[in-house]
Amino acid sequence: MRSLSLLNPYTVRYKHFDGQKLEACFYASDAFEARLLAIEFNAYIRNRPHCIDAVIREMRPTG
Repeated sequence: MRSLSLLNPYTVRYKHFDGQKLEACFYASDAFEARLLAIEFNAYIRNRPHCIDAVIREMRPTG
């Protein structure tokens, strides 16, 4: 298991069938892994992986 300090926060944005835009957040090593985690842990995305609009790496707080 990897330490959280080695992972980056990612926001996976996706669109619900009714047009509502939603987000899910994951710690991953890259955007592709964040997408895979979204598919694995979110039932809606798992059934409709094409609904993903974006995978965005968030900045870690400094300090």
